[in-house]
Amino acid sequence: MMRKRARILAGMAAGALWALAVVGGPQLAGLPYLPAPLSVPGALVPPGIVMAAMIGRLAQRRFWDDALIDGQDFPSGSPGWVDQRVLHNTIEQVVLALVTWPFVALTLGGGVVLVMGVAFALSRLAFWIGYHAAPPLRAFGFAATFYTTVLAAFWAVFAWAI
Repeated sequence: MMRKRARILAGMAAGALWALAVVGGPQLAGLPYLPAPLSVPGALVPPGIVMAAMIGRLAQRRFWDDALIDGQDFPSGSPGWVDQRVLHNTIEQVVLALVTWPFVALTLGGGVVLVMGVAFALSRLAFWIGYHAAPPLRAFGFAATFYTTVLAAFWAVFAWAI
């Protein structure tokens, strides 16, 4: 059990470093300021594409399984069950992004959220793959998505307040 926690902690630490690079990198690179009304919709496209892939994968699993084709629950621990949990968590993460990224774009610049959108998609893919490989391996993907959004929100509030 201790080894599992150590792997999760390592994934969380890597996710925190990822968040710092994703939020701080565009600002250090001096990306040009992009207006929020243009950047936020564009930033949401990569997460939307990943969610579409997740939904499609679940639909494909149901279509080819006679026991599930009518919408029954996936058996606990099955690959379909994992995919459903990944999609559910991704929806939660997208909602968090929807309520914070507009303010981040207004405060830190649209370039930051455009980078965050691509990073979100990559992080969710890491979460999805990690969850299928071994549940503790999902820690990086979760942390990289969640910490990036939360760090950007706090950074934006701080920048707005000073």
